[in-house]
Amino acid sequence: MAGEPPQRRRDVVALAVMTNRMEGVVRKMTNTLFRTARSTLLNTARDFSCCIVTANHELLVMAESLPIHVMSGPDLMSRWLAQYHPNPRRGDAFLHNSPYHGNSHAGDHCIMVPVLDDEGRHRATALVKAHMADIGNAEPTTMTATARDVYEEGALIFNCVKVQEDYRDVEDVIRMCQTRIRVPEDWYGDFMGMIGAARVGERELQKVGEEVGWDVFDGYVEDWLDYSEERIRATIKALPAGRRTGYDLHDSIPLPGVEEGVKLEVSVEVDPEAGEIEIDLRSNPDCLPCGLNLTQSTSTTSALIGVFNSIDHTVPRNSGSARAIKVLLRENCCVGIPVHPASCSLATTGLAERLGAIVQCTLAEFEDGMGMASPGPECPPATASLSGRDPRHGNAPFVDMMILGNSGGAAHAHGDGWLTNGETSDGGSMMRDSTEVLELLRPIRVWADRIVCDTGGDGRFRGAPSLYVEYGPVDTQLEVFYAADGTVNPALGARGGEPGALLRPFMRTASGEVIEQDPWGHVILEPGETIISISSAGGGYGPTVERDPEHVRHDVAEGWITEQRALDTYGVVLAADGSVDLDATAARRAGMGDGATGSSSVRSPVGEDPVLRLIEPGTRLWPTGGGSSGSAGAQRRQ
Repeated sequence: MAGEPPQRRRDVVALAVMTNRMEGVVRKMTNTLFRTARSTLLNTARDFSCCIVTANHELLVMAESLPIHVMSGPDLMSRWLAQYHPNPRRGDAFLHNSPYHGNSHAGDHCIMVPVLDDEGRHRATALVKAHMADIGNAEPTTMTATARDVYEEGALIFNCVKVQEDYRDVEDVIRMCQTRIRVPEDWYGDFMGMIGAARVGERELQKVGEEVGWDVFDGYVEDWLDYSEERIRATIKALPAGRRTGYDLHDSIPLPGVEEGVKLEVSVEVDPEAGEIEIDLRSNPDCLPCGLNLTQSTSTTSALIGVFNSIDHTVPRNSGSARAIKVLLRENCCVGIPVHPASCSLATTGLAERLGAIVQCTLAEFEDGMGMASPGPECPPATASLSGRDPRHGNAPFVDMMILGNSGGAAHAHGDGWLTNGETSDGGSMMRDSTEVLELLRPIRVWADRIVCDTGGDGRFRGAPSLYVEYGPVDTQLEVFYAADGTVNPALGARGGEPGALLRPFMRTASGEVIEQDPWGHVILEPGETIISISSAGGGYGPTVERDPEHVRHDVAEGWITEQRALDTYGVVLAADGSVDLDATAARRAGMGDGATGSSSVRSPVGEDPVLRLIEPGTRLWPTGGGSSGSAGAQRRQ
């Protein structure tokens, strides 16, 4: 049948054993960087990925890597590396971060190490990608939404640049980075951790070649990718046929051309007969005069994420399964192939989140039981670049990125949204910073970190709620950069589910006054001032009146929603002892019909807004005098 790969005899036990070993190689690489990196962005939040790419430029295994980093991109970068360096040698390593040559965005530095056999033949590539805290941009952040082009962004761009030869650093390149980057010791520590991780991958793959033979390895690669393709085609054959178009709107940016926001349109066609899904992104706007543009890799990956989030989770994620998903792109498109010098500074967030969400929401409309709602748009001020000087260490400069409270996860066909989802693009693989470790390493205090009740998108399954995080500097000035989407356009629900709550940034002055902040924020905090970050919540899936009343009762008991919301939105009546009054609930739900009333019609008025109650002007979480870290640290946090 057309579109099907030829059937081959294969040893399924050997295939499983070998795949487990390959994923073990990637996990060893991951553990190496996790344990040796210097910045908290890597050694705590784990904003990095490792993978193995074949000699034919196909993603083989990614283990628990961040999807946005590796589902597409390593294949493209491998092709560029072969073009620029067709005859690699053992001991070579290459630095790459060009958004125009397969990378995700300039803030993600990649180390590529070709793996060669004893005859010098290229057999695979060990690849490590990590989000750097600083890359020498014009401002101390790697994510500049308002950069009109790559020149204003100010990034150092490396396009398959050799940084090691014969296992030794190319000092000229290292000096270039150390001279430009604000925290050279931190960058070099992260760089060496990446080199170590890639070398671990090289060593382990060479062991595989020595133990089983490179011909056996090549046969495994072919079998594994073909098997993955067969799995996804069989999965797609069971889906309903059709073509649907989905839409979403990214918030505006105060620049010409994007002041009305960015409307996205995605066409999704499911062809069960061919076992293929086609995603057409070509109707979207040209490259934008800001940092929102996606790269070729993140445009493709975001579409792939939306598909994989919507189908059987056991289908392998690699270049084999990607053969059945056709993503149609065009050049000079904000969700396509960028043309230099378009800025792609936020190519792993913003539009990437919206795009993946459209795909999974659109697939949800094909059939109940498919797809997901939209996750909460990002990035709130609790996911910000922080910089300043640390008075505890001789006013030494620091630049880092904090990952404390990102967007709420989307509800799906089988459960509620994941509270620590972070973002669709990382698939829950990133970690939240430890508050205590962050306070030890940086001169900041986290005054509050909690869930905001009544914010998750309502539905048969509920989106994850917003998070409230409040933090500020200790005895120093703190510069904060963040780029927030979702202050105007919320996460959308699916199949009758309701949208999640909006993202909301505020600043609390030393006098206690609370001031709303711009979503594209650059804030300088003085001692006694704080940033208040309320992240966006995930969308709901399915009608609210179809939610299990026992789940609603549990939500009220646990503080996810109020009893009033249970009554007004879900039609669930609770007795005085907190149990479900089944008869009263049935009667109320019957009066609500199909549940179309929705939570948007019953959200609290502004004066009763649960978020505004939390940040009531004049309230304080710290002492007004003294200002020392000792006195502040002695206060009880909310």
